[in-house]
Amino acid sequence: METTPARTSSRPHWAARAEDALHARLNATLLARGWVPRVEPYTGYGAPGWVRVMARSVLAAPGTAASEAAERDTASADRSVRGWRSFVTAQLPGAEVTVRVGDRVHVVEADRGGYVDAAVDADLEPGWHEITLELGGASVAAPVLVVAPDAELGMVSDIDDTVMVTALPRPLLAAWNAFVLHENARRVVPGMAGMYRRWTAAHPDAPTFYLSTGAWNAAPALRRFLQRHGYPPGPLLLTDWGPTNTGWFRSGQAHKHATLRRLLEEYPGMRWFLVGDDGQHDPEIYGELAHDHGDRVHAVAIRQLSPTEQVLAHGTTEPLERVRRVATETTTVTGPDGNALALAMIDTGLLEVEPPR
Repeated sequence: METTPARTSSRPHWAARAEDALHARLNATLLARGWVPRVEPYTGYGAPGWVRVMARSVLAAPGTAASEAAERDTASADRSVRGWRSFVTAQLPGAEVTVRVGDRVHVVEADRGGYVDAAVDADLEPGWHEITLELGGASVAAPVLVVAPDAELGMVSDIDDTVMVTALPRPLLAAWNAFVLHENARRVVPGMAGMYRRWTAAHPDAPTFYLSTGAWNAAPALRRFLQRHGYPPGPLLLTDWGPTNTGWFRSGQAHKHATLRRLLEEYPGMRWFLVGDDGQHDPEIYGELAHDHGDRVHAVAIRQLSPTEQVLAHGTTEPLERVRRVATETTTVTGPDGNALALAMIDTGLLEVEPPR
């Protein structure tokens, strides 16, 4: 059995230490009342020889089965859930989670937020698989996507205002969307799911990753939204809100920069189709990646927000000047929705006129 320790770090910010003390007192109370450790699985990914395991260790009410604790990620697509319920959790820091990948067994340690994020050895063929996560005497299945070694293309898509209209990141509107709004009230961007399906049909070996600055707490709701509206399945790459080692909140831009560069390293032979919107920093982030790694960026697609959406996104009717920089040598298409983007992609040769059958 192999053990993967938690990542070491410097002394956390005082806000993080205060949060840890609060959770320690809460967890002690819940454990005394019979609450039990459980694992919430997230979709992982990998390649032949390894998989990246992502999950969260939490405390669940007495009598909660592992399948019930994982229900937040597997609930019916037509279920209506208010967003705030996803943020009511009792994280379990430092928990040792057993990961079974075929015949291999690993033990990984959760971080201070209860999150498990570890790359482990695996012997899985390309395609979708299920691995087993165990904690507190209960086990749950977690899906993982193993990318074929000869895959030449992959897609990375933003979520907020790219595939769904969320009016992020304005604080009050973000809070309304995250904590109040019913899942079924979230609006889909017209034509985007169809454009994604056409692109993945033309490139059947290409994996799809959904990259967002949203919190992991929202992962179950986001997954149900993507499934309900017919988006291609794929791992979510989110972040953890709240205090860090250096301050009150994590940097969303830093999260996207680091995640994109990690994907470049994990799949050195793959080029990427990057999809985002012009309401915040996607064009800048994608443009910098294309500038630094032009041979690794296949194309960029940017959804243009309406003046009203621009106001909701950052307070002005025009795209931010600092996010208009997209590398000119990279094929870049723009449009207000998925239908317009699909037509632009046809014009530039990124899509065929007739969708593949």
